Amino acid sequence: MNRFLEQLQSGKTLVADGATGTNLHRMGLAPGIAPEDLVFDQPELVLELESAFAAAGSDILLTCTFGGTRLRMKDSKYVQRVTEVNTRAVELTRKAASARGDILVAGSIGPTGMLMKPYGPLSADEACAAFTEQVQGLVAGGVDLLVIETMFAFEEADAAFKAARALTDLPIVVSFSYDRGVRTMMGVKPAEMISRYKALGAALVGANCGTSLENVEKVIQEYAVAEPGIPLWIKPNAGLPRMVDGNTVFDVTPQQMGEFAAKAVALGARVVGGCCGNTPEHIAAMVKKVH
Repeated sequence: MNRFLEQLQSGKTLVADGATGTNLHRMGLAPGIAPEDLVFDQPELVLELESAFAAAGSDILLTCTFGGTRLRMKDSKYVQRVTEVNTRAVELTRKAASARGDILVAGSIGPTGMLMKPYGPLSADEACAAFTEQVQGLVAGGVDLLVIETMFAFEEADAAFKAARALTDLPIVVSFSYDRGVRTMMGVKPAEMISRYKALGAALVGANCGTSLENVEKVIQEYAVAEPGIPLWIKPNAGLPRMVDGNTVFDVTPQQMGEFAAKAVALGARVVGGCCGNTPEHIAAMVKKVH
């Protein structure tokens, strides 16, 4: 049996990792440089961050491939090596995961950064082709599961899901970002989302990024009403960012994130973690509360 599904069926609650982008910037990633470039240019930086999350107690580490499609990497010097970038990212994450034998590696698949027709220029076929290229690299690297995350629209999430399912029978998580309270920027509601991807066979559905912890809690509650008892993937920001002396600051403390994680589990989450602003310290606090 797949390692991720095996752990879910055991009844265990899993803690994923924290933020990739905001932590890499804190560690010295220059503005305008894609995190995906680091897998070749500064692999030690990626490995350092992944290893810090492993040391904090994460059960799942996500690859540094949130923007790992040809469309998102159009300005990267590695745009012609997209599949290789994704495979290399998995290898680095797997190396960090080797700190403990039970840590899972999840392939991160984020949005393309383009709106799809009829709202923008991107066609379903073009999106599917871009996601196919990325998924090929993630699968070749040996991920345990795929996470389609920070989605706003059905059209793009469907293209990613279709590409993934055509290539592999690995578990797929689908996570939307609700940045308009309990709606996405394209108007998707939690009840609509959870019904759609449960029917398509997603292993877990959920929410990541978003706005405040209070709004994420409301999203969880709407999921629970729509599909009582369904296991959820919940990975919110450490609050909304604000600028202080030119630096981006997130106000939610590790202790507060730990308390939220425990609340999310009580409401039905089976995997909890953190998105933007969540450091290894935040994850350690979640692990302490959840485990």
